[in-house]
Amino acid sequence: MASTKLRSSCSFPNLLLSCLNFTLFILSAASLAPIILIKMPPTSFGMAFIAVSCISLLSSFVGFYSRLTHFCFITHVSLLLSSLIGQLLTILALFTRERSSISLLKSARDPKETKVLVRLECGISMAMFLIQLIVFVLSCVIHSYWVREYEEIEAEREVTARKRNRRIAQIQEESIANATKIAETKAKELDEKMKSQYGQWWVKNDFEG
Repeated sequence: MASTKLRSSCSFPNLLLSCLNFTLFILSAASLAPIILIKMPPTSFGMAFIAVSCISLLSSFVGFYSRLTHFCFITHVSLLLSSLIGQLLTILALFTRERSSISLLKSARDPKETKVLVRLECGISMAMFLIQLIVFVLSCVIHSYWVREYEEIEAEREVTARKRNRRIAQIQEESIANATKIAETKAKELDEKMKSQYGQWWVKNDFEG
């Protein structure tokens, strides 16, 4: 029941995060295409962009999985931060140093086509950065809410357990007290019975004597 309550407490934000992670997965896969089209095999500079896209792919997959199981939060956040830093560097390199980036990519294509592909890569990276930033903030908020709710449920369980233990202890004390009273009553009855029997015997012996 507690796990059901935890899952249903943030159903809409979880659904939103799943959609964002799915969108991020598609964008990350699409961001591989411009770099591959610019030059195949890519240069070391191009491989850096591919590495950032692969980290984004992995973070979106882990994020989608963590929404289903509430696990892998630290791994997801670590991948998100790595991907955000990589995407920010990608945007800075492609947006502010477009010519030097094109020269480092060493494309054999027409310069106009290369410029279009570089700007396409930069646009995709900007979209990925914004979505991933939203995913990061929303994931932290939902996780903190989920942890707080889990702690409240655990506190309620502890209170219930303490009440149950006190009730059991009280019942045990009452049972012991009742058993003691019953034993005392039986002892008194037996004592009175013995006194009655021996009293009659002493009276009879005195009478006969």
